Amino acid sequence: MARKRSATTKTGSRSSGGAKPPSGSDARARSEPTHSRGASKPPRRAPAAGLCLVATPIGNAADITLRALEVLKTADVIACEDTRVTSRLLAIHGIATPLVPYHDHNAERARPALIRRLKKGETVALVSDAGTPLVSDPGYRLVRACIAEDVPVTVLPGPSAVLAALVLSGLPTDRFLFAGFLPPRKAARRRALAELAGVRASLVFMESARRLAAALADMAETLGRREAAVGRELTKMFEEVRRGPLPDLARHYRDRGPPRGEVTVVVAPPGDEKAPSEKDVDRQLTAALETVSVRDAATRVAAATGVARRHIYARALALTRKRR
Repeated sequence: MARKRSATTKTGSRSSGGAKPPSGSDARARSEPTHSRGASKPPRRAPAAGLCLVATPIGNAADITLRALEVLKTADVIACEDTRVTSRLLAIHGIATPLVPYHDHNAERARPALIRRLKKGETVALVSDAGTPLVSDPGYRLVRACIAEDVPVTVLPGPSAVLAALVLSGLPTDRFLFAGFLPPRKAARRRALAELAGVRASLVFMESARRLAAALADMAETLGRREAAVGRELTKMFEEVRRGPLPDLARHYRDRGPPRGEVTVVVAPPGDEKAPSEKDVDRQLTAALETVSVRDAATRVAAATGVARRHIYARALALTRKRR
């Protein structure tokens, strides 16, 4: 996310009428805000008992809400993915609330203990290592368990790598699909991409830096020459967003090597890219025909390229005959 420069406001030494500014106690009395009934600050109070889903910064520790800080300070316990990561954030903000780990590997064991605490009337804050919990983490099962046990659940919205990458991408934001991490192996990754090819929305992926070039190459093969954006280190000092057609991005990261930092990829919806060449169509059909029938391959590639289905179907039949 682009950072705004802090704005400074200069105050003149004299008013428009030329009078000297007030000084001493008179100045303080005039400068201090008055909290009338219509403009009073909300009272600080401990959060109600239940599960609080708390969004935390995705890179810049200052990107945390005042409400999130208050809940993290006053909760009975904080459930987190990695206690080391969350401890660093709490230390920055002077928070000493106890931590308990809750992640993919211990969720089945840790969930019942958290539910017992919640049913006793405690407040549990759930956080991920970065961003909004439940997005690519096991938190949703805890929420489902709370709902089943009639335990109150609330959310404290805030930072999200998905939304940050989407709004920075310059691609359509009115409809989008977050697809998480793609499979690490090529064949499974291409199958997953083929299933998404016809989705009429921007696609958002998380990806590891070391697999980025291969993933972008498979996206180019399966989705065509769509516009895309690769965001890394969002909200941090070395934030970067690289935009361009998928084949160009794949070539860039193949030649330059894996980037540093966390990576999010946004891909434009089908139809926003330039008309594909016959070679592009053949590449996409060949990839699709490895996993689905001629009929399904034609449907997916037609949806992904915007080319008439009858033309794609005829080309798919020709490629199938050539392979025999």
